[in-house]
Amino acid sequence: MIPFNKPYLTGKEAHYMYEAVYTGKLSGNGVFTKKCQKFFEQKYGFKKTLLTTSCTDALEMCAILCNVGPGDEVIVPSYTFVSSALAFVRQGCKVVFADSMESNPNIDADKIEALITPKTKVIVPVHYAGVACDMDKIMDIANRHNLLVVEDAAQAIDSFYKGRPLGTIGHLSAFSFHETKNIIAGEGGLLGINDERFIRRAEIIWEKGTNRSEFFRGEVNKYGWCDTGSSFLPSEVVSAFLWAQLESMDDIQTKRKKLWEQYLGGLQLLAAKCVVRLPQIPDYATNNAHMFYLVCRNLDERSGLIKYLKDHDVLSVFHYLSLHKSEYYTTHYADIPTLSNCDMYADCLVRLPMFYELTLEQVDSIVELIKEYYSKL
Repeated sequence: MIPFNKPYLTGKEAHYMYEAVYTGKLSGNGVFTKKCQKFFEQKYGFKKTLLTTSCTDALEMCAILCNVGPGDEVIVPSYTFVSSALAFVRQGCKVVFADSMESNPNIDADKIEALITPKTKVIVPVHYAGVACDMDKIMDIANRHNLLVVEDAAQAIDSFYKGRPLGTIGHLSAFSFHETKNIIAGEGGLLGINDERFIRRAEIIWEKGTNRSEFFRGEVNKYGWCDTGSSFLPSEVVSAFLWAQLESMDDIQTKRKKLWEQYLGGLQLLAAKCVVRLPQIPDYATNNAHMFYLVCRNLDERSGLIKYLKDHDVLSVFHYLSLHKSEYYTTHYADIPTLSNCDMYADCLVRLPMFYELTLEQVDSIVELIKEYYSKL
């Protein structure tokens, strides 16, 4: 059986976790936390980063930092994971869903401005599959309407827009280190801060609403309750695991890109015949090989392909259901938008196995199974 995903271990995770345990500092914000945060700040140029227990937590911190609440509106793509919207719903905001592009699942930047009202406060572009949204258009819209931009970069580590690392363009950003991502910690996330006005408050929110970090740096002689917040920082054990992954990032990325290119080359003939659509990488974007997907012509065809692959010991999966058609949204909101591209991806997109230990030969066998399936239609 070829699984859809298999978490990759570099071999150093247990060693660093052991080291973290015997430092006597387990609760977080210790040596490994600082090493990971410094890695991101130096490699990608963030003004400040904070590790979190998940990308969801990082997004919730973004929502708090944006200072939004009841009566405010936030523009989010409908074709995304629930956390992209939930972080702002928890603050009492109304989520306004935007459609995807026809050419790829990212938010259609040309449709954002029509959704803006006097109540709009934030735009949340989601870099689907690690491929950049059109950030020049999005930032121009945000600047003209005095809006904040939160990049949901959960899948976008080590990917770029016109040479700029994703997550460093908007005011704030969030990354995931879930076991299905390129770089993992089991669970884990990262808050990226690109606007200096958010740095001090982010640290306070991160430390349960206290200025505890300032106290430990010797900047104040005592710490207390300063703001809202929660226990967002992960333990040192999680950070130690993540550090082992970060040390091997270049190797991990090189292997994943080879697998991605093998899929692309093998499926080109089907795409040329318009049997399936393959991922399209815009000129302004790079590919971090987070996932390889294809888009079938309809739901029945997609369901049949997933079953055919499973019958031949290959696990593939569909991805998101459109959030604007979810049980929660349709229960709480009467104005259900028509978002045809989001619905098309929800019905037709299928993700193929993608993990470090997958071999090029296995990719070839999956490609052949896909060709067999379509030859029988």
